[in-house]
Formats: sequence, C-alpha cells, structure tokens
Amino acid sequence: MQKPASPASSDNPLLDFGGLPRFGDIRPEHVAPAVRELIDENRALIERLTADPATPTWDGFVGPMDEAGERLGRAWGVVGHLHSVFDVPEWREAYNAMLPEISRFYAEVGQNLALFEKYKALHDSTEFASLSPVRQRILEHALRDFRLAGAELPDEQKPRFQAIQEEQSQLAAKFSENLLDATNAHAEWITDEAGLAGIPDDARQAARAAAEDEGKEGWKFSLQMPSYLPVMQYADDRELRARMYRAYATRASELGKPELDNGPLIGRILALRDEEARMLGYRNFAEVSLVPKMADTPEQVLGFLHDLAAKARPFAEKDLEELKAFARAELGLDTLEPWDLAYASEKLRKARYAYSDQEVKQYFPEPRVLDGLFGVIRALYRVDILPDEAPSWDPDVRFFRIEKEGELVGHFYLDLHARSTKRGGAWMDSARSRHRNTWGSDTPVAYLVCNFPGPIGEGAKKRPATFTHDDVLTLFHECGHGLHHLLTQVDELAVSGIHGVEWDAVELPSQFMENFCWEWDVLQGMTAHVDTGEPLPRALYDKMIAAKNFQSGMQTVRQLEFSM
Repeated sequence: MQKPASPASSDNPLLDFGGLPRFGDIRPEHVAPAVRELIDENRALIERLTADPATPTWDGFVGPMDEAGERLGRAWGVVGHLHSVFDVPEWREAYNAMLPEISRFYAEVGQNLALFEKYKALHDSTEFASLSPVRQRILEHALRDFRLAGAELPDEQKPRFQAIQEEQSQLAAKFSENLLDATNAHAEWITDEAGLAGIPDDARQAARAAAEDEGKEGWKFSLQMPSYLPVMQYADDRELRARMYRAYATRASELGKPELDNGPLIGRILALRDEEARMLGYRNFAEVSLVPKMADTPEQVLGFLHDLAAKARPFAEKDLEELKAFARAELGLDTLEPWDLAYASEKLRKARYAYSDQEVKQYFPEPRVLDGLFGVIRALYRVDILPDEAPSWDPDVRFFRIEKEGELVGHFYLDLHARSTKRGGAWMDSARSRHRNTWGSDTPVAYLVCNFPGPIGEGAKKRPATFTHDDVLTLFHECGHGLHHLLTQVDELAVSGIHGVEWDAVELPSQFMENFCWEWDVLQGMTAHVDTGEPLPRALYDKMIAAKNFQSGMQTVRQLEFSM
C-alpha cells in the first residue's frame, strides 16, 4: 500500500514523508505552513476520535493517533535538528516562531480529558488482555504521560499549566542559543609564535586556518572544544590559559553580555518546574522527573550519590594533593589555579606513565577509527555498514546504510566535526523510528553528532582529523545509542528503539560500546599512525591501560558535583 502524502507535499518538502528528509530543499519559510498544517491534521483527528461514542480499539484509535503524531513529530524533529546543528539566524527565527505553537499543541493533547478517557477505556476494555505485552506497555505509558501532562487537573488550572509548558520550552531554547552565542563571541588572537609554546602542531595549524578564514594574520583560538582543550592542556603561557578558562567558565553568565546571561533563565526555569510539580501533587520537580525512570525517589538517588561521594572523596583529595605537589616541585606553581589543572595533569601523566594524550592521538586518524568502529559493529551484530548518499545540512556530513544479509536495516547521518553553528557536546537523535503502519514499514534513521576536530589543510596537503582516546570513547558511546535505535526489532512506534526506555537505563548500550575502546584486539585494527601508518605499539597500549584510572577520584567527584 502506498504511503499517503499530504496535499501540500509537492510544494513543501517538510510534508514529504515518502523517504529521507529533503535537507537540500527545506528552507526556513517551509516551517510555519508545514507545522501548522500537521497540527490542524492532528486536531481534526482528535476531534473525530473523541466524538466517536464506540469503545476505542487499537487499530481504530491508537493506530491513527500514532500515525498522525509521527508525521508531526518527524517534521518538527527536522526543524529541531537544524536548530542544533545549523543555528544560523534564519533557522533560529523559524524555530522560535513556531516553538510556542508546537508547545501549546502538545500541552493541549496532554490535557485533553476526552482523549485521556479514550485511552483509559481501551485499557479497561476486553481487548486489552488480548494485546501484546508491547502494546499493553504503550497504553500504560500513555496513561502515565497524560497524568504528568495535567489531564486530571481541574479545568480552571489547565490554562496555567499549559502556559508553564510553553514558557519552559522557550526558556530552554533561549538557554541553548545564549550558550552557543557566548561560546562564539570570544576568541584569543596570537600574533607572536612564541605565545604558542607547548600547543601541539595540529592545534596550531587549525588555529592558523581559523585566522586565515577571517582574513587575519596569526592564530585564532576559540571556545569550541577542539580549540579550547589543547590550549588548556598544553599551552605553556599561563596567562593565555587563564583568559581562556575565565571566558569559558563565565559563558552566558552575569559576567558577560547582559542579553546572553542565562542566570535569570535558570531561576525562572526552576520556579516553573516547582510550580508544575506542585500543581501535579508532587513535593518537587525531582519527584516528577523520576516517575518515568527506574529510580524510585529523590531520597534514593541522593542516598546513592552521597554514598558514592563518601567513597570517592578520599581518592579525589589524594589525587589533588599529588597534583599540587607535582606542580610545586616540577612546574614552579606554588598555587594551583583552575586553569592549571588540565595542564599540570597532562604533565603529571607524562611523567608518571611516559605517554601523553597527544602522542596517542596520532594513532587515531578518523578514517581508521571509523573502519575499526564499523568492524566491531559487524563482529557483534552481523550487520554491514556501507557508505550511502543523501542530502544533508552541511558538506562535512556523511551518510551510511546498515544492511543485514543484503536487507536494509536503517540509515544514519554522521556529523563529527565542530562548527560555530553547532551546539556543543555529542548526541544521538532520531530522524525516523522503525514502525509498521497501514502502508507498510519504515526503517529507522538516526543522527549521530559530535564536536571533534576536523581535517587540516586542503587538497593534496589535507591531513585527516585525529582523535584523542577520549574522542574515540565518545564516538563509540554515541554509536551505542545509535545502534539501540537502529537495530531495534520492535515495530510499535512508541517503544521502538530508544523510545519508551527509562531515561536512567538508556545509557546501557552506549556504556557497553565504550568497553571495546580498551581492548587490544580492537585497537590493533583501528589504529594507524597518521604519518607512518604503523599500528598502536603494544608498549604504548600498556601505558594507556596503566593510566586508565589516572585521577579517577577527581573525575568521579567532578561528575558528582554536576549531579548534586
């Protein structure tokens, strides 16, 4: 059966659901008409289904709801994705113009008592017992989500609850935009080559290219991770490290441009979350957050964190004292400042284990790492990853297909390198989920996004990007999320891939994949020195293993600080 097309599909690429997103054709001006048409389609369907007095059935009620919701979710998902990876003014404006409307619609759906009653009626009907466990779980999740969305609130409270949801979505978007703008607003320009002492050659070359791109002499260092980290880890110029650290640590704060200050946004988000929680009958937002997760109560979570902190703190204090002593004795740093930590730690690692991150990095050129990653996936899951072609949002993006015994399993976009228009961090997201519907089946499609350094140079002199071992761990981690999404065997949209999984359990596949980055048999096949082609020496691997838990106490306490 042919997949239905929206009446405007031929004119608006966002309404074309016949295949992959048409990134080559989609423009900001397509967003508002497409999203509004899909919202209207969903509203009309909900009105028709809730007006039907008959007992709802899965095929007659949930099926149509899922299909209409999937079309809206896919279209808005493309818009949200471009807001994250191609945040230029035109796309930012298009995204923010529709954000209140899409937030309002989803809030309306969550509060629609008639719709909630239909789901409850199906859950309580005789058909429920005959449904598969997967479909029963979907219905149970739907009832839970209606309650969390305020469906059972008194009618007079629903407008306020809806307004809270709208404002939170707008504040979250503004928070991310402020952070990206503040990151891009600062740069350190070096005109005297002596100021580059200690900084690795590849980071120098990238900084030189960044300056040339702006038609300037010297070297440009930014707060993007591939530029910032080498300075903090290797630059001998302590004042340069201090300036970079202060700029990075105070991004989007009260110490910068007032219009980019996220402080008031944080306060407002916390207030709205507290109000939302109390309207739903919870003591605080932490309780709301845990409803769809494995952990039971905030007290349970805090108990775990405090117990871990008590165990980790002595090791962290020992790590810090060793670092301070080394910095005094070997580096002449009587007082260890925050901008000295990464620099002194790298010097200590090299002194203690006779290797550095920069040395290891030369053995992880991007093409070799990808070949090794795909080889691991092939060995584990008996699938093949093959280059493919599709329009994308940037020439740097690569596209792949996954096959099993010649049959298509799914696709993924791979966007590895940092750009000024891309938000920081690394993540996996769904472009399309596997599901079976009235017109057949859709295979899953994923976005895998990182912020690694890119290749250096042009033409015959172009040198492939090289990754630190931490970068490789990050890549394997995100691919674990991607595999969770792409290799799913579930055909029901609401629980296909990463959907419907408790958010404190979703990290299992990603953490699992990280383990292979430490296996000698794996590293032998995925390393080749960028200049000589030689694989990672066993002696260097042994040093990496010996240093695997280097400063693990400090690192654990740092993560605990984020969570508490």
